[in-house]
Amino acid sequence: MMNDALNMSVSQVFDKNGMKYAFVSFEDEGRNAEGKIPDCVIMANNGFSKEEVTQLENYMKRELPNLKKMASGVNVLNAFMKN
Repeated sequence: MMNDALNMSVSQVFDKNGMKYAFVSFEDEGRNAEGKIPDCVIMANNGFSKEEVTQLENYMKRELPNLKKMASGVNVLNAFMKN
């Protein structure tokens, strides 16, 4: 079962052929998974069970408006320039 200390990060918004999308990464004690929104599908998984992957996908569906807002606020160039 998933630990309460699950780390999540959201990428910037990408645009390919007019379709906007972003990636959501989950990490927990050496395990990791990467999903894509707005599809809300886990595309890569290393260590999470099938049940946990389903939980992550359901989380992305439930939180899609918030995840989109987070992704739209990511500006990689600004973050890079601050370093």
